[in-house]
Amino acid sequence: MDRILLSTVAYRSPEEVFPYVRSFTDYPRYTEHLTDVRVHGDGGVGSVYDLRLAWWKLSYTARSEVTSITPPESLTWELRNNLDARGEWRIEPEPDAAPPEEETASRIYFEAVYDPHSADENAISLPRFVSLDWVIGKVKPRLLSEAKGVVSRLVEDIEGRPRDVELTVHELP
Repeated sequence: MDRILLSTVAYRSPEEVFPYVRSFTDYPRYTEHLTDVRVHGDGGVGSVYDLRLAWWKLSYTARSEVTSITPPESLTWELRNNLDARGEWRIEPEPDAAPPEEETASRIYFEAVYDPHSADENAISLPRFVSLDWVIGKVKPRLLSEAKGVVSRLVEDIEGRPRDVELTVHELP
């Protein structure tokens, strides 16, 4: 299993951060490869999100289910089709990280644990003469940069303005 774990600080309380983390339907704004999100459910535990991804000549719909929600601290998810993957968004108060002009801060953690070799080759529309191993070799290094971009743009939404966001990478694939 591979794992990505990264974190950053947002200058808001966990209660203010959590709704942004929970709003999967807004995620296409954070990455160019996620083109559409459809929700089946009310957004609570058991809700399923179809995440339409497109990269290069490939397209794929990942089906993600929310497995637990503990507002404003944690939201966990698991993919339900064609790939062994799960993850968590975690928010912890970190008021000492706030600069003098801000009232408080929270540390946002994003974690994804996945087995790239568990992908169902039949579920991905691979071009002729392209192997799944080749695709994994190309996608794997991009996953960390995509995660960094998503978290950075999420913080911009949370704070309502762009700024340089310092990301801490705790674990790499």
